[in-house]
Amino acid sequence: MQGITEFLPISSTAHLRIIPAVFGWNDPGAAYSAVIQIGTVLAVIIYFRRDCASLLRAVFAGLAAKAPFGTPEARMAWYIAAGTLPIGICGVAFKRLVEGEARALWVVTLALLVFGIVLLVVEVVATRSKDIGSIGWKESQIIGAAQALALVPGASRSGVTITAGLLLGLNREAAARFSFLLSIPAVTAAGLFELRHILKHGTEGAGLGALALATAVSFVAGYACIEFLLMFLKTRSTVPFSIYRIVLAAVVFAALVR
Repeated sequence: MQGITEFLPISSTAHLRIIPAVFGWNDPGAAYSAVIQIGTVLAVIIYFRRDCASLLRAVFAGLAAKAPFGTPEARMAWYIAAGTLPIGICGVAFKRLVEGEARALWVVTLALLVFGIVLLVVEVVATRSKDIGSIGWKESQIIGAAQALALVPGASRSGVTITAGLLLGLNREAAARFSFLLSIPAVTAAGLFELRHILKHGTEGAGLGALALATAVSFVAGYACIEFLLMFLKTRSTVPFSIYRIVLAAVVFAALVR
């Protein structure tokens, strides 16, 4: 489930919170979810291995030439690094809230609904006239700030970043591609940090064997899902994902108020 929902704008955290609640299982927790994301971020790195290698080469070449922003690839790499700062700062500042009260089903469901509606509205009004090469400092910072909203369980990291990209005029494929690349530093850092914590203190949700299996499955599913979403967005809109979010939120709300 993590591998499929991580890259679709429907919130992997929401599904990892709702499904256990439906079946009466314990909430695996935010730390468990973060570690599983190591599998999905590995899928991103391998899928975009040429892009990643090009960006890294450009950074080192730029530093060696004392012109760190001398090429489009080098600038893009620094934009991604700078765009990661908001979620890193907010993640540290609001760690207890994100891992505690914010995982309440009411919060998750409300985030599903609100950000689903926002994505639907943006899809309607967006111009979608720019490609990924048009991303500059301003665009990277706005999308990076939007990524920090993904700390709200149910918001969806890919959902809020794709929404921000569309709002800035990017076409759907470009918004998704930048969203994937932007995920690499943040998701890797969060996953490794929580993995260290879990190896030291253990996890309440499941054992290490289940954690390793879930991470491996999320890698395979995530890789396939990246390919699917990029192909899907070349010819189709994000409207089905918005509708799915709204319907799921309505179903969960109905269950909560019974």
